Amino acid sequence: MGRKRGTERTVAQVDSGTAELVPDPDRAGAYTLLLDGAPQSHVDLTDPTHLEFEYVRRMAAAIDLIAPAGAPLRVLHLGGGALTLPRYVAVTRPGSTQRAVEVDGALVELVRQALPWPADARLRVRVADARQAVESTRDASVDLVVADVFAGARTPAHLTSVEFAAQVARVLTPGGHYLLNVADGPPLRHARAQVATVRSVLPRAALVADAAVLRGRRYGNLVLLAGRTDLPVAALTRRAAGDWFPGRVVADDELDRFVGGATPVPDETATASAPPPEGIFRR
Repeated sequence: MGRKRGTERTVAQVDSGTAELVPDPDRAGAYTLLLDGAPQSHVDLTDPTHLEFEYVRRMAAAIDLIAPAGAPLRVLHLGGGALTLPRYVAVTRPGSTQRAVEVDGALVELVRQALPWPADARLRVRVADARQAVESTRDASVDLVVADVFAGARTPAHLTSVEFAAQVARVLTPGGHYLLNVADGPPLRHARAQVATVRSVLPRAALVADAAVLRGRRYGNLVLLAGRTDLPVAALTRRAAGDWFPGRVVADDELDRFVGGATPVPDETATASAPPPEGIFRR
């Protein structure tokens, strides 16, 4: 681990590349985690309910709405990063049992040292592959699976198939939910295929994103919430519309139209998500 001369930026080589922890100039105690220049997490150590990235706020809104306020949940987080959402859930839903899975052991140790999370036996961080972690989880033992996994700014192919989605569905309780961050750009082939894939096992779904992203005008994050029971679409729509950067919610017939002719993707033909446009993360 080292620091760039003349700045407070922490730079470290981790298993997946070069990690940087950049202090937020506007918020004391807040940091952005980057991997090979791509922003991965923003965390505020003094106020874990402050969420800087709009797609993370949309994920948090879904978490707020899937169960009564403050009720504890059993959560499996796939992709650890700086543990932004596990910290959020620990504060907003005290007593929740959480397991965060991160494949990069060196990154976990960096975050543990530089951005320590509060000691809590209910929050465990495991170094493992996300799919293997899901496959080793008991049936119907989790209320929520949150997937935000990227390698080189792309979601690995083995986490995009119907077989993987079926494993996620297996570990969820009957009323459980799958919350997935999908990154894609024009013409949104990957996002459409992901919705079709997830809905093949968890038929109730809603998609939240910027209008420009949904229309295929630019690259961005799309948040997919899915389950077996009715979703809080109206409340999620209000939350998304009232955000600092308003988003749209697509569900029901409109989601059918979004998917179009896309079909579920099996392991045999699964591919990683689309790469981001060159220079999109340049600072």
